[in-house]
Amino acid sequence: MYKFEVKTSKHTQMLDITDEIRRAIAESGVKEGICTVFVPHTTAAVTINENADPDVTRDFMKEIGKIVPWEDGYHHMEGNSAAHLKSSMIGFSENVIIEDGRPVLGTWQGIYFCEYDGPRRRKVYVKILEG
Repeated sequence: MYKFEVKTSKHTQMLDITDEIRRAIAESGVKEGICTVFVPHTTAAVTINENADPDVTRDFMKEIGKIVPWEDGYHHMEGNSAAHLKSSMIGFSENVIIEDGRPVLGTWQGIYFCEYDGPRRRKVYVKILEG
């Protein structure tokens, strides 16, 4: 298993981690298989989205903030219920096909770490299965 740290600098943020995932796949030596990216946090997530235009991530975070506002009369005593909801909605893992030793992604796709309760130091786990 490959593990790396992500340091976020904002309360809510999307960080492109595609290069780290490519590096993990290359280091594994696996040419054909599956790569699982997992975030072991209840207030962070991982997703695949467009990585060509930074406005996409800006729009994504703006709109998810409208769907799940930070303040909304939540009962969770830590005060970060919105972060828990957002991370569960987006998800804690992604599976990516590996072909010819590279992740199979669309022309405009990248893999993103989503922070909903930062800034923090976070972990990302990558498991690569050959096959």
